[in-house]
Amino acid sequence: MKPLKYNIYFKVAIIIFIGLLLLIPAQMIRSLVYEREARQRDAISEVSSKWGQQQTLSGPFITIPFIKYMKETDKKNGIEKVIQVRDFIHILPSELKINGNMRPERRNRGIYDIVVYNSKINLSGKFPRIDLKEFDVPVSNIQFDKAHLTMGITDLRGIEEQVKLNWNAEKYLFNPGVISTDIIGSGINSPVGINGKDSSSYSFSFDLDIKGSQFLYFTPVGKITDVNISSSWKNPSFTGAFLPDSRNVSDTGFTAYWNILHLNRNYPQSWTGNKYMTGESVFGIDLLLPVDNYQKTTRAIKYAILFICFTFLVFFFIEVLNKVFIHPVQYILVGIALIVFFTLLLSVSEHLPFNLAYILSAIATLMLIALYIKAILKNTKLTILISSILFLLYTFIFIIIQLQDYALLIGSIGIFLILALVMYYSRKIDWYNLNMREEEE
Repeated sequence: MKPLKYNIYFKVAIIIFIGLLLLIPAQMIRSLVYEREARQRDAISEVSSKWGQQQTLSGPFITIPFIKYMKETDKKNGIEKVIQVRDFIHILPSELKINGNMRPERRNRGIYDIVVYNSKINLSGKFPRIDLKEFDVPVSNIQFDKAHLTMGITDLRGIEEQVKLNWNAEKYLFNPGVISTDIIGSGINSPVGINGKDSSSYSFSFDLDIKGSQFLYFTPVGKITDVNISSSWKNPSFTGAFLPDSRNVSDTGFTAYWNILHLNRNYPQSWTGNKYMTGESVFGIDLLLPVDNYQKTTRAIKYAILFICFTFLVFFFIEVLNKVFIHPVQYILVGIALIVFFTLLLSVSEHLPFNLAYILSAIATLMLIALYIKAILKNTKLTILISSILFLLYTFIFIIIQLQDYALLIGSIGIFLILALVMYYSRKIDWYNLNMREEEE
């Protein structure tokens, strides 16, 4: 067994085997990151289910039922008969103005922070004169007395106060539910007075006092939709089908304004039945906390193979050039210390900012490895050399994690430089006649 200690090929094979073996716990840590992310989502869902879910406001729009007749063939006797079917006319407003204010609050569930909000929103606008010719429906079949104004709300538990509708000169109270699920599945409705023979337009306004979690979305159902939202939240994310035309984000909060035309979306101002869906045009504000520690930890774990390979490569060159011997078990222990770094990073980043967690985890790992190297090599210069190289490696990975847009470029350049250094310092080694045994005088 003694010759194996000095066999360079056996040493290389053992190092490669240990490096590949250590990738297994690295992958297990990545699975642990996904598990912690899932727990965070469960905590957010639990708080949201009690406070109010993520809200999407769709509407308002007019829904008018009408009767149509269809032919149907009896499957038993083949006799054709005419049946009566109820369908709905949907009319969107020509003008829609939405003005609101969001008041966010932080809630805690274990170690996780969840953002919820209260909001006061005013909706106003106009409906045009109803042109029945475009529907190709006899006036006698249209039930104008059962016309309703419908407002889609994702989670009705978020409504704080009774919603009162101002319709022209009249006032109505909204009722829960929708009379048709052609466009939305959840919301409130109010009967409205519509005269099919009247050529005038209809104006409306009402206030919503509603609470929800994480985000608030709107659907641009108006021919011209103007949305103006303000809040004290400092770091909003504007998402959805449309970005704000203007916005102002500062340390005191934000204001955002959208102006959307009916030409910007793929459905008309009126139709019958469920021909069109409005969900693809939603937009709004996301108040989700910028918790990116799991994402950054996952990115760091992707460089685990670089940590292991480069560290083992340094150890190997020290063995070759300085005629010292590092046992495979010692390689394994150092490799485990490198893997434990990622576990520390994940656990500490759940309680501290990611950058601080990275620095603390890196310092702890470097001190552990430095003390161990000092104990096994008993050489201060080599200990300082290895610690300095690992420090540069941790710093390099830290910079890559921060640079999202240029991570691939910087990472590629860094790996190229590392390869260049390895080739430079190994250029004079005679690998065919390499002997790790100390020469006897």
